[in-house]
Amino acid sequence: MAMKVYGNGMSVCVARVLLCLHEKETEFELVPVDLFACHHKLPSFLSMNPFGQVPVLQDDDLTLFESRAITAYIAEKHKDKGTDLTRHADAKEAAIVKLWSEVESHHFNPAISAVIHQLIVVPLQGKTPDAAIVEENLEKLGKVLDVYEEKLGKTKYLAGDSYTLADLHHVPYTYYFMKTCHAGLVNDRPKVKAWWEDLCSRPAFLKVSPGLTVAPPTN
Repeated sequence: MAMKVYGNGMSVCVARVLLCLHEKETEFELVPVDLFACHHKLPSFLSMNPFGQVPVLQDDDLTLFESRAITAYIAEKHKDKGTDLTRHADAKEAAIVKLWSEVESHHFNPAISAVIHQLIVVPLQGKTPDAAIVEENLEKLGKVLDVYEEKLGKTKYLAGDSYTLADLHHVPYTYYFMKTCHAGLVNDRPKVKAWWEDLCSRPAFLKVSPGLTVAPPTN
């Protein structure tokens, strides 16, 4: 039976999971959840994820939420299919993948998600973005990208010379960010720009990107 992913393809966190599934060449079913109608807050959905957020993955009797936990599960279950996203055959390489995945989660994501929330989600809610929050987090994001620029001068991807979860997790938010007037933060760093151009040219991304139209709330 194919895995089921509950969510909407325009959601960053759902797109992260879909990218992983395509990279692993794994059959799945996307079960639409209308976020604007708050269907992720209905009792039927809360029974799968009590925090009322997308995505949710169902694989037989297993139910998972939190996108990075889901991608880790998919990558491990299908480690011998498609792209090797964890470098599982080498403990040291696998540790580096985990390290840079943590960097994405704790340094990159908080800054870029705050910017995207203000510039895309807040206007969708009929409100005015907070310029101070945007500027504060652009500064934080710039410092993270400075680290990436140095790292990508040594290796093709963040965790080495192979594309892994450490790269994949960055893709959806960066895609939305590049649609804003602040894309120069990436484009002005040659190594980061080349890395991004590589990431967004991958076949898996080309399958997911049509669904990335706007960024609705996930909570």
